[in-house]
Amino acid sequence: MPSDDSAPVTPAPSPDPASADTAGDVAPETWAGVHRGPLRPGEWVRLTDTKGRRHNICLEAGRKFFTNRGSIDHDALIGRPEGISVTSSAGGEYLVFRPLLSEFVVSMPRGAAVVYPKDAAQIVAMADIFPGARVVEAGVGSGALTCSLLRAVGPHGLVSSYERREEFAEVARKNVTQFFGGVHPAWKLTVGDLVEALPTGDRPGSVDRVILDMLAPWECVDAVAEALTPGGIVCVYVATTTQLGRTVETLRAHGGFTEPQPWETLVRDWHVEGLAIRPGHKMIGHTGFLVTARRMAPGEKAPAKKRRPAPGAYGSDYQGPRPSGLPPTTAEEPYDA
Repeated sequence: MPSDDSAPVTPAPSPDPASADTAGDVAPETWAGVHRGPLRPGEWVRLTDTKGRRHNICLEAGRKFFTNRGSIDHDALIGRPEGISVTSSAGGEYLVFRPLLSEFVVSMPRGAAVVYPKDAAQIVAMADIFPGARVVEAGVGSGALTCSLLRAVGPHGLVSSYERREEFAEVARKNVTQFFGGVHPAWKLTVGDLVEALPTGDRPGSVDRVILDMLAPWECVDAVAEALTPGGIVCVYVATTTQLGRTVETLRAHGGFTEPQPWETLVRDWHVEGLAIRPGHKMIGHTGFLVTARRMAPGEKAPAKKRRPAPGAYGSDYQGPRPSGLPPTTAEEPYDA
């Protein structure tokens, strides 16, 4: 994993368990992408200076890390626990920790834009990704969300990722392999279009969850409905209100899903210092919208909404999918000048 401010680098080989004492480490069969115990050669660590600047380095015996505050010997870190403070040759102080998944995904090499941790956490929770789940992911991007999905399903689940662009798939493959220290046994990556590849890659009715992160997810609704098991969840991540509206209305008009639930999350930090307690100056605002809906059993339809649409919602200017039960056009509300 490269420094936050540096160009991407070639991933280092995964740590060799035989090269250091691994007693007390996280069991490798969990495929958690996490280690505990002394720092080992081949591991990535994150150095944070007193101004909050972060540098990510791969530990190698005999190497040095150089900053504008002098150098730090890798050997001074290898064999020591994380959570220490080290001083560079020119007196700079640095905190040393293994990077968290949320830190890894925002600093790893990118092909496409990543799903940020706040949205990945919402997807894992609200799409109810569980150990052993069979998950389809369309639009793998750089592999950020894939890491969260694989950690949630565990080695006994399955994440089938579909990506149209080979160059994005290759970036994701390297990032996911680097984070987990090897090829995750629950991951299947397919280069191709979801609508064309899904019927041959996953049996109809065999998928528990479908996560769509793509430009036109509404084009995949029929294929998703065919793949999902009754009670399964589709979760869609889109960036714009235009995409949001088309996605929700397509799911609603399909008839084989419950009423779609759209939302977004905004994250604001707080400054807490003595009596000075106030909102911070940084905020993670809009990154995308999320939509979830559950698959009905074959031949079943969800009860129609009792609430009438807002006046003009499906008026003459509306050109999108129409929910069942509406007249061809809904009269506009009279306008009183």
